[in-house]
Parts: sequence; structure tokens; C-alpha cells
Amino acid sequence: MTTDIAVNRALFDEVMVPNYAPASVIPVRGQGSRVWDQDDREYIDFAGGIAVSSLGHCHPALVGAIKQQADKLWHLSNVLTNEPALRLAKKLVDATFADKVYFANSGAEANEAAFKLARRWALDKFGEQKQQIISFGKSFHGRTFFTVTVGGQASYSDGFGPKPGAVTHAEFNNLDSVKALISDNTCAIVVEPIQGEGGIIPAKPEFLQGLRDLCDQHNALLVFDEVQTGVGRTGKLYAYMNYGVTPDILTTAKSLGGGFPIGAMLTTTAIASHLKVGTHGSTYGGNPLACAVAEAVIDTINTPQILAEVLRNEQIFRECLHEINNQYQICTEVRGQGMLLGVVLNEKYRGRARDFFLAAADQGLMALVAGPDVIRFAPSLVITEQDIREGMKRFAAAVKQVVTA
Repeated sequence: MTTDIAVNRALFDEVMVPNYAPASVIPVRGQGSRVWDQDDREYIDFAGGIAVSSLGHCHPALVGAIKQQADKLWHLSNVLTNEPALRLAKKLVDATFADKVYFANSGAEANEAAFKLARRWALDKFGEQKQQIISFGKSFHGRTFFTVTVGGQASYSDGFGPKPGAVTHAEFNNLDSVKALISDNTCAIVVEPIQGEGGIIPAKPEFLQGLRDLCDQHNALLVFDEVQTGVGRTGKLYAYMNYGVTPDILTTAKSLGGGFPIGAMLTTTAIASHLKVGTHGSTYGGNPLACAVAEAVIDTINTPQILAEVLRNEQIFRECLHEINNQYQICTEVRGQGMLLGVVLNEKYRGRARDFFLAAADQGLMALVAGPDVIRFAPSLVITEQDIREGMKRFAAAVKQVVTA
């Protein structure tokens, strides 16, 4: 392995496409909810790689799974199946509404598969006119051209030429706005149970139930994008379980791999039958390494003890944030559920989420934003109370740094 390359932030600008603007620090190792950079400076990780590191860094169950599989089999392609993929699919089916699973490499690819399946299902059953997809303003479903068009943030899809057609956007949590758009030509409604990138905005129970009813009335599919809310993040294995509303298709990624890239689409036997051999595929989807890690993630998280711990951790976060806000008066509310929380900045600090994000890094805390007005926390589901409270001390210092600047 070559070791004579000087690795620093300047090298990024030299060799990487400039679509990212990473921070100057370069993390080199992690353990649990702590990360160390090249200078051995320690950070508390409340970002979780954007809701990915569901069990923190270097969790022994995940390290053990990948080491064990690495000595067996790395890749086959889907000309053949493999044991880890089949075991993982069986566990996902047994734990959810679904009968069938399709594996991909990311949330975007899982959503791409979901949207293509919805279109193919509608074409096969009802004809070419049934192609409309209804999504929501501020939604986010990935960065492929199809998924970014279905997403409700035009700034992500503008500037790349003609967009995929028959995609319309309603207002999140406004059922009347959906009723104004839906027809018998609608093939699917796509929704996040909690909007992530849009600002950590939970769906109202009556809104999701209303979407279910509208889909049933118009022979459309209800697609839940649980890429960010899935795999225990809200205190249930999937967020739909909190609402008592069952989708026809569900997508999952991020926390599913605990840091190893994997995504999945879950659906019923009847709907899955429309993706016949050759209609869709993925070279790496169902990769043995990825599926072995994801199986260990599911085995570890999908227990009453861990899911209850997620909700206990949420209460500690909320208590600490309440104390900080009492002192500094920066937010109007804390939105979200479990280990997906958004601090909504008040009028005085609106538009300054990035200032708090940068100050947090100065204080040794890794955080996130969800738009210009919301500070987002999406840490490990098994973060310790000690790390929560230490991280909140650093966040308090970051808040003080911003408000007294």
C-alpha cells in the first residue's frame, strides 16, 4: 500500500470533483460515538454519518460480521444468490409487512427501484395513462435524476436538462393539497414519515392515514421512504409501525448497513411480481459483505431492549436541549422522534443553522443541519448517556459561541 502521499484537506481540492466542500479536519478512527482526527483531536458524534452509523463506530458485532464474511466470499453478482442476502431478506420479511425484498447499494437506488416498480405495476394493470407520482414539497428521495425529481426541492434537480415527467408535488401534512392532485391516473404517492432533509418534520397520523385511504380509492400505491427513519431510528424497526399505516412499498438504507453501503426495497408478493426477470437490476445489490453486515445490524437493533433505549436516549436529548434553550433562547421547538431530532431555530437565529454546526465542530461535536433553520442530530442508536451529556456540554458551548459572537 502506498504511504508516501501527503493526505490533507488540500489534496481534496487537487484530486476530487468539487461537488462537496468538506471541513478541514479529516477523521481517521472512531469508537462508539467518538471520533478522532489526524491530530488525534476527539469529537462526539451526533451526526452518525447522516443517520447511517446506527451502532456507532467499530461496533464489535459489525466488525465481527465483516471479518468473518471477508474470509468467505466478497462478490458474485445476481447471476447467483448468496447466503447472507437470503438470511437478511428473510429477517426483513419476518419483521415487516413485506413478502419480498430487492437489494441495492443506497437509498437513492432503493427509491429508484420503488418508483420504477410503481410505474411498471400501474402500466401492467391499468395502462400507460396511469403514471402520475405525487410527492411533497421539501421532500428528499436521493440524487439519481428520477429520485431527485420526485424529491420536493427543485434546487437539487434544476440545471440538468428535461426532467422525468408526470411528477407533481403536494404540501406535506396537507391532505387537501393531495386531493386536488390525485386522480385515477395516479400510480403512487411517495412520502417520508418524517421529512429529513426538509427539516425533521413528522407526518401527522391523520395525514398518513388519509394518504392510505386516497391510494385505496384511486388504485394507487403508497410508498414510504424510510431511508432515514428506518432500522430503529424512531424507536420502532420502521416508522410506519408508529403510525399503524402500512405502505405498499417501503425503502430502507442508511442505518441498515451501519456504515456499509446497502439499500433495500420491501413490498408484497403481488406488487413484486411486476419486476420480472430483466426489468431491473444492480451489479452490487445483495453483495455478501454488505448483507452480512446488515444482518448483524438487524440482529442487534431489532430487540425490545435496544428499541426502548432509543426512546430513553431521546428523552435525555430533549431534557438537555430544553436546559440549553432556557439559558440561550435559540429555538422554538425540538421536532422528530427517537434518534432523529431537529432543533428549530427561532426568528432571531433563523437562517443560521450552519453557524451552529460550525461552532459545534469548533467545540468537538459533530452535528448536522436540515436546511438553513434546523440543527439536526442523528447519532448512534446505542450512544451512551455519558456521551450524550458530554456532547450536550459541547453543544451548549457552541451555542454560547454563536449567541455571544
